[in-house]
Amino acid sequence: MPIRTVMVVDDSATDRHVLADMLTSAGYAVIALASAEEAELRIRTERPDVILMDIVMPGKNGFEATRELQRNDATRDIPVIVCTSKSQPTDRIWALRQGAREVVVKPVQRKHLLETIARLA
Repeated sequence: MPIRTVMVVDDSATDRHVLADMLTSAGYAVIALASAEEAELRIRTERPDVILMDIVMPGKNGFEATRELQRNDATRDIPVIVCTSKSQPTDRIWALRQGAREVVVKPVQRKHLLETIARLA
């Protein structure tokens, strides 16, 4: 299935803007949201093909949100790419254990991000 729509969930307006710019310039439609709670509401009406999920956010963190998405029958087929500044090997392992398909470390390299998304298609 081709990936056309990417949901970016990040509390940093700057990171949302940078990621959205990278993705729109590559032809993707982007839904940019500031929190995991907002993503949970919007995912019901706007079905993204993939989700880029930050980890460190106020309220529900990205690990919790990823785990909940993967446990829900209605959303478990949506691949989650954790996009975080947390670069320790244990962070990667924990993200994958929560159900993330991949981990991309900030600052994000455009080529790496686009290749990662393409692999999930």
